[in-house]
Amino acid sequence: MQAIIVHAGAWDIPEDRIEAHKNACLRAVGAGWKVLNSGGPAVEAVERAINVFEEDPEIDSGRGSGLNAAGEVEMDASIMNGTTFEAGAVAAVRNVLHPISLAREVMHKSEHVLLVGEGASRFAIEVGFPTCRPEELITERERKKWEEHLREKAHAVPIRNVQRDTVGAVALDASGTIVAGTSTGGTPLKQPGRVGDSPIIGCGTYADSSAGGVSCSGRGENIIKVVLAKTVIDLLGENGGDPQRAAEEGIDRLYRKVNGTGGVIVIAAGGKIGFAFNTRRFARGYFSSGMPHPIVVV
Repeated sequence: MQAIIVHAGAWDIPEDRIEAHKNACLRAVGAGWKVLNSGGPAVEAVERAINVFEEDPEIDSGRGSGLNAAGEVEMDASIMNGTTFEAGAVAAVRNVLHPISLAREVMHKSEHVLLVGEGASRFAIEVGFPTCRPEELITERERKKWEEHLREKAHAVPIRNVQRDTVGAVALDASGTIVAGTSTGGTPLKQPGRVGDSPIIGCGTYADSSAGGVSCSGRGENIIKVVLAKTVIDLLGENGGDPQRAAEEGIDRLYRKVNGTGGVIVIAAGGKIGFAFNTRRFARGYFSSGMPHPIVVV
């Protein structure tokens, strides 16, 4: 049994960007499934799927990331192997196109789990990871948005009212290993140095091959407070392995405890898929053994 599910953010996705999100999800599912279908490992499937999002200027991860209050791109990402419990993450990194791939390098080539800011950038150079100039990640759309917000003094607007496109993927490979990963440019107009849930293991990402894997999207500060990804995994263990019920209960808990909004994607051990959200829209797509074609919904 093999399966993959991806997401491109839980938020109020505008009508004129729905098709772009659908297309991104379809391409991401396809990239991940190609790895799984050829017998490749879940860690590679997750990385390749998320790379698709990071390369898409329409999505808030990698190229296309929203700018912080200083007009800079700062990205976060994490990845976790649910069989070995290896994990890697980067936060507030500014000079790479693929933060999820750098997170995988942290997982495999360092003794650490999380590297941040300048330390993450130095690590990338040390291990020969491809870097870029920070300005190469800034799209014209996001630059104009930032300038418009400055003119309107949008820094006074609560951050919760600003879009967020966090992306993620969870995959199950033929060996039974489940891997989860999450990547984001973070909340636009955030305070420089702000880190959300995406790079924090247990909050934005968690995997345990005996139970399942989870990736989250939404208001990071609230997701951190309820340790949402690990909470959903624990709910899976309590309910007999039903990923849909665990996802729904996790989002319900997010709302009840901290008035939080967001979405989660889940694959349970055995390959069952689940997802839940309490935002207006949640871009997601999935494919598993026995399905005739991928399903993508926004």
